[in-house]
Amino acid sequence: MTHASRTATTIVGFGRVGVGTLVVAVLAYAYAARFTVGDGNPFDYFGYFTNLTSVLTCVVLIATGVVMIAGRRVPAWFTLCRGVATACLLIVAVVYNVLVPGTGSAPLWVSILLHGVFPIAVFLDWLLIGDRPALPWRGLWIVLPYPILWLTVVLIRGVTDGWVPYGFLLPERGAASLVVHIGGLLGTLLAAGALVWAASRWRGLSRAGGEHSPIPG
Repeated sequence: MTHASRTATTIVGFGRVGVGTLVVAVLAYAYAARFTVGDGNPFDYFGYFTNLTSVLTCVVLIATGVVMIAGRRVPAWFTLCRGVATACLLIVAVVYNVLVPGTGSAPLWVSILLHGVFPIAVFLDWLLIGDRPALPWRGLWIVLPYPILWLTVVLIRGVTDGWVPYGFLLPERGAASLVVHIGGLLGTLLAAGALVWAASRWRGLSRAGGEHSPIPG
């Protein structure tokens, strides 16, 4: 790796660590604000797809950034996790801005950051920084397990304790409504995943990160 490439890799690494740390701090601030008014149940707060996906994405970004700063090759499974996280954050932006705009108790600037700025930043990072191999199309299904697990937990909670993060998942809306909304969400998720997978085939504007580990398939 040349000196210029090494410098670019380090800058990108610090950028990912910085963005991840900033968003974790914002999530902690928003949670603390709920806690002070007696609404600090962590299962509710992280039951929101936005909050859970954001914190998991931050973990991936920070871990990837640390590996880059250390001058090591980013493992293939890190890249795959980042691809899944990017697709899920695109869903966060779409669902919030289309299905549930303006809802929630978080301050407006927090909502704008988590539902707009952060997803866009993560997608642009994926698109413009060419430190990822082309993701194999046969592996596109990997975007589904995490959201399906989240939906399963949410639906169980909706039936048992009546809590759901989003109104369109309320059991009383009926099975037909749930099937339509869940089918639409998973279909949109696959479309977002396809966009992320397709973007991985573009070299990007920067090759920061040097050689990447290939993903089998």
